[in-house]
Amino acid sequence: MRLHLRTLSTWDHQPALPSEIADVWLTIDEQGVRVRMDAPFAGDPVPPAPPGRLHGLWEFEVVELMIAGADDHYVELECGPAGHWLFLQLAGVRNIVNAHAPIECSTRHSGDRWSASVWLPNALLPSPPWRVNAFAIHGQGSARRYLAWRPAGGDRPDFHVLDVFESVTDR
Repeated sequence: MRLHLRTLSTWDHQPALPSEIADVWLTIDEQGVRVRMDAPFAGDPVPPAPPGRLHGLWEFEVVELMIAGADDHYVELECGPAGHWLFLQLAGVRNIVNAHAPIECSTRHSGDRWSASVWLPNALLPSPPWRVNAFAIHGQGSARRYLAWRPAGGDRPDFHVLDVFESVTDR
């Protein structure tokens, strides 16, 4: 099964600018999920750390994918254009149970765009059935932009509203 998620809206249901839309593709098979992300390079400052796993990556330019299971267990995958990534396993909203899963994130640049590729084996994923959502963040200060495939709305950006995630079986 293959899914294509596009961040066409801001977190509060406003249309995204065509120049800032990020794409996330999931290829799902019986062994896991291959994730590919493609986004415009916004040119934000890179994190002050070498490429690799970085807690707090959401404070920088990033594309995110979340996969939720049947029991409020979910994973959060974040990739940034400078080779930084973060993979979290959560049990309940924002309750991190593992931040050190062994994954590899490959990042490439092509012109004014960047892409990332990650393999997530079933052992790292929540139990199905799955629900998914994708996000992109870029900009700084008052120009910070929070984009979503399925926006949650609310008073402020919140990507952990599992009720707005869309079922994989609906596609």
